[in-house]
Amino acid sequence: MNPLLLPGTSRSKVNALAIACSLALAVAAVPVVALQTQNTAATTAQSAPLVSGLPDFTGLVKAVGPGVVNIEAKIKPKRSSTSRQQMPGMDDMPEFFRRFFGEGMPNMPDGPNPGSGTPGGIALGSGFIISANGDILTNNHVVDGADSVTVKLPDGRSFPAKVLGRDEQSDVALLHIDASGLPALRLGDSRGVQPGQWAVAIGSPFGLNNSVTAGIVSAIGRNNRNQSYVPFIQTDVAVNRGNSGGPLLNTHGEVIGINSQIFSNSGGFEGVSFAIPIDTAMAAVKQLKANGKVRYGMLGVVMQPVGTSDAKALGLSDTRGALVNQVQPGSAAEKAGIQPMDVIRAFNGDRVSDYSELAPKVGLLAPGTRATVTVWRDGHERDLAVTLGALDERNDVARAGNGRQMPAVPTAAGNRLGLQLEDLDADDRRQLGLRAGEGVGVAEVRGDAARDAGLGRGDVILAVGRTRVGSVAALQTELARLKKGDSAMLLVRSEDGQAFVTVPVER
Repeated sequence: MNPLLLPGTSRSKVNALAIACSLALAVAAVPVVALQTQNTAATTAQSAPLVSGLPDFTGLVKAVGPGVVNIEAKIKPKRSSTSRQQMPGMDDMPEFFRRFFGEGMPNMPDGPNPGSGTPGGIALGSGFIISANGDILTNNHVVDGADSVTVKLPDGRSFPAKVLGRDEQSDVALLHIDASGLPALRLGDSRGVQPGQWAVAIGSPFGLNNSVTAGIVSAIGRNNRNQSYVPFIQTDVAVNRGNSGGPLLNTHGEVIGINSQIFSNSGGFEGVSFAIPIDTAMAAVKQLKANGKVRYGMLGVVMQPVGTSDAKALGLSDTRGALVNQVQPGSAAEKAGIQPMDVIRAFNGDRVSDYSELAPKVGLLAPGTRATVTVWRDGHERDLAVTLGALDERNDVARAGNGRQMPAVPTAAGNRLGLQLEDLDADDRRQLGLRAGEGVGVAEVRGDAARDAGLGRGDVILAVGRTRVGSVAALQTELARLKKGDSAMLLVRSEDGQAFVTVPVER
């Protein structure tokens, strides 16, 4: 066999390959300048690149690194406490917002030294200096429950720290050490943060001081139901246990956030991290310095997203805003004249694109602040003046009743929405936490549109549009005003809470 021939290759094919190679060599012999000229012409025809080059963070780290500190919080053992590794139920919570400082995750030892077995444990976190005279910012959960806190500077010095104040809602804590001439970090403006921009984190993951990681901002304004007043910055910057409380920086070396949470199945970094915007954190710091605690403004409404069917029923051209489904009695919202079925489109002139954006805008303002709420009602926008109340977590709006099922025997025929309804008696209303003459029970859902909208047996219809209903007859009267093809906006209370449900009229 000719060694130049591959098995199954004929001489004719070899000749063809030789010709092809000759052509390739001929092309390769074209002067580089000519190829460059052609490429330049092609490039000119295309648009300019949107991204060019990669940043070098060495200068940033040299400038900022001295102001990032390690925090050690000692927690004394409690006689009645159990090991964190034995906390029940945590293993059954995948994709849970996990804290990631060295306080110990489920099935993971406390602190940075596995196997140390220290009763009570040592929680390790990060922080950064915000004033030359010793003020330091970190997360509340880093120092929560600590009996003593120690701050270690990158230059090797250690100081006992005093907790000047902390706020659980924003997860911010303000510490102070007795020192001067410290390298304070410059604070940026988190309102200008945009998805896609570079971001850098410096902290102490697993006790490894001044570790640097970089990535991009993935999204802004992320909402966490447990911290609804914080519009989190989402990044893909690698953060882990011990990074918590450290700074998130822009390429100017300015702090734009405080690393606070990760979204993880394993308890380790999986590409989704969350930081508290520095503007939110400093608003809390201002109150902590003045009062030792943070008070949040409260509007007093329960909201939901504006769905496509909701927008159509309300005459809106888009789904922007927050749909009000409940107003707390005596609240700032009620005093200002805000009503259920209003859509809040702006707050103090600042556009509200999604319902989750409203709480952070309100929470940044102190109780007693006068503000303007722009609502969509009856086909046009109107501005309402409001004086904010104070957030009182003990006074949350009540959710649905005990979720009991309504009796299966309806007292009225099916209506235009394909629902079998029944009147509620005094005992029904007492069990459901309703006022006298309030609500109509859903005994059965037969219509596809109503079922698709999420209505179910045991739900209670409180209103049709803005009109409250307390009997089947009253509800049927309101539905009779609608034409086929219209949509009925029903205020419904269910096991999941209270919300507007939009259902097309079937007949």
